[in-house]
Amino acid sequence: MVKPCIVLIFMGLFCMASTGSAYEAAYQKTPNGTIEIKTIPAAKLMVAEAAGDYFDGNNDMFRSLFGYISSNDVSMMVPVEAQVEKTQMKFYVGSSDIEKDLLDQGDVTVVNVPERMVASVGIRGSYSKKQFEVNRDKLVVWLGENTQYQSTGEAYAVYWDTPFVPWFMKHSEVHIPVTDQIQ
Repeated sequence: MVKPCIVLIFMGLFCMASTGSAYEAAYQKTPNGTIEIKTIPAAKLMVAEAAGDYFDGNNDMFRSLFGYISSNDVSMMVPVEAQVEKTQMKFYVGSSDIEKDLLDQGDVTVVNVPERMVASVGIRGSYSKKQFEVNRDKLVVWLGENTQYQSTGEAYAVYWDTPFVPWFMKHSEVHIPVTDQIQ
């Protein structure tokens, strides 16, 4: 028989994990199963790159970025972006540190990116190569049917939850940069 206190501890940890993180968000999530066009605000990003496949080596990029924010006392916002084809991971600089003079350090570069428009699909489930590819393909088909929007870059992954959130509760997105042909 499971002791009630163990069940309560597990439920508490589960609830904390399921609420996401305490981080501020750079922009709104795309709801699960929804495809939308949205504008991503201008931002300051910390970027780490690696060789090889993103899904095989992202822990090294995460360690580099985590080391950077820890050693430079930099806040961050969710989500984390991942350029799968280029094997990059990007952390958003938190709003309280946007004006901070952040310099490149080690494997991390700091870049300012302008506002951008993306086609986005919201996803529930594990952060995997298969999830990325299936949803990237959904967006490509959607863009083929919605010719008002034209792709201007490669698809990338967007991860919202901490590693402590159970795989079946994780929220992610795939974005494809676009322009509006009618404007």
